[in-house]
Amino acid sequence: MPEPTLGKLVSTYPTAPAFVQRAAIVAIVSFLFFLAMLLAFSFRGQIFYLVLAAAFFVVNIFTLIGFVMQRRNVVNVSERGLVYKNSRIEWGDLVSAELDPAGQLNLQTKQSSTIVIPKTISNIGKLDEYIRHQIR
Repeated sequence: MPEPTLGKLVSTYPTAPAFVQRAAIVAIVSFLFFLAMLLAFSFRGQIFYLVLAAAFFVVNIFTLIGFVMQRRNVVNVSERGLVYKNSRIEWGDLVSAELDPAGQLNLQTKQSSTIVIPKTISNIGKLDEYIRHQIR
């Protein structure tokens, strides 16, 4: 039997642009340093520059992986609930929503599980207000 839907999509909360921009800047700068170290290695011929180029390449790869993973963090709010990663929560299943001092949104469900939405989500304060309004 197919799973019932949460209704029409009301809003979407993706990763905040500031966090995406930081990852993009680190990826670009590490790639430029990678290229500079390759050029230095080709002119000087010292293995030290090749090791530095490899280190900057590793930083670049991990930054790009993190960039892609961060782009997948999206909270979809529907008429009858929300979806975050693999969690599908109806409004009736939520007990409380708390914004902790670290900026994360903690959602407590009736099944005594906690879903943590990180502070990297755009407009997390607005999302918190909307969820609190829905669970009253």
